[in-house]
Amino acid sequence: MSAFGKQIVSAAATQRAQQVIARCRELALCSESEGETTRTFLAPSMHRVHALLGGWMQAAGMQVRVDAAGNMRGVLPAAEPNAPRLLIGSHLDTVANAGAFDGVLGVVLGVALAEEVAEGVALDKLPFDLEVIGFSEEEGVRFAKPFLGSLALVGELDAAALALTDRNGASVADAIRNFGLDPADLPAAVLDPSAFGYLEFHIEQGPVLESEGLALGVVDAIAGQTRMTYTFTGHANHAGTTPMGRLRHDALAAAAEWIVEVERYASATPGLVATVGKVEVPAAAGNVIPGICIATLDVRHAQDFVRTAAVQHYSDYAKKAGAARSVAVANTTSLDHAAVRMDPVLTSLLADASARATGHPARVITSGAGHDALIVARRAPAAMLFLRSPGGISHHPDEAVLPADVEAALAAGVEFLRILRDDKAMLDARTTTRTRTSRLRREDLNA
Repeated sequence: MSAFGKQIVSAAATQRAQQVIARCRELALCSESEGETTRTFLAPSMHRVHALLGGWMQAAGMQVRVDAAGNMRGVLPAAEPNAPRLLIGSHLDTVANAGAFDGVLGVVLGVALAEEVAEGVALDKLPFDLEVIGFSEEEGVRFAKPFLGSLALVGELDAAALALTDRNGASVADAIRNFGLDPADLPAAVLDPSAFGYLEFHIEQGPVLESEGLALGVVDAIAGQTRMTYTFTGHANHAGTTPMGRLRHDALAAAAEWIVEVERYASATPGLVATVGKVEVPAAAGNVIPGICIATLDVRHAQDFVRTAAVQHYSDYAKKAGAARSVAVANTTSLDHAAVRMDPVLTSLLADASARATGHPARVITSGAGHDALIVARRAPAAMLFLRSPGGISHHPDEAVLPADVEAALAAGVEFLRILRDDKAMLDARTTTRTRTSRLRREDLNA
């Protein structure tokens, strides 16, 4: 290619990256709260998101539908019928007062790659279908249960999940119906058995890539996580008339000692992160010894045995801190997710694609946050690519991406598709294995 030709390609890539960012910011205006970006599971604002995203998909030649869980789905057919399928996706919902890129960026990048294929400039027609999925829910804001969209994709949005209610008493099933969909159609939302892989682009939501001056990171695993609530129960009494020592049963003091140990133990254990994010003292007053203290605990690690050992240590230490003050300690677990390894073959291909796009070896990184890939990996091989988060900021209006990083991610995505296209033997082998596994799973479900 001539120098002039390279300039044209570079200019087109830069323009595409800028378009991706502009689209993300346009979607950020679709909100249920004026002046901020807040979009929960099947809120009315999601209709506008679907209209915009569906329009872009259709313009790229994709076949578009919204499934019964509210997932937005566009398929760019392969050159030949009955082809295998690659999924690209992320989520369209947000936390309260969010930024413009968490989740949405991965969907918009997927559409941009479909446009690259449809236009045939950087990439020829593919021997596999390309399906882009915008999951309706991942954050767990409205119903206190995350991954509703991807759970539907893997066939695990069950009756218990459909019966969950929000603060207004509406159930998940009610939300689906109110959006104009039918829960009875959920079986049609399950991923196509020909799907041989899933790719998710996502902002890192942390400071590692930026601290190393890197645009992209290839995810090797999503850390397992445990979320718990601890209740320390002592005895409330007058702060001025109750002497220090054995006559005090200070629930907050016991919790405070435990909180310091949570930080100390995690700091001394490589790769472990542990956080007490919320502490509550009911009926608190400045002149009353706290009788009850309720605290949350979030523990994460890429190796489950390290995480479970930490959880056990924290439970034992809480009881020890409580016993020293005659304070009872109880705990409940609200979430216990095992760590999930990304598919080694797809991850290796993605690392190669990232290296070619950036000009240096791929940075391998473990995700401390949960993502839809964690759920999709139960039914299809999954891979993830992180983009640098400036300032390490996420879940905040100041969340951002760098245009050059988006351009690099697009280049890596194009190269990833090209590698899959050209490695016919690998694609045939993975498709055969995937089809056989899907058939066995269907037989298990029907047994």
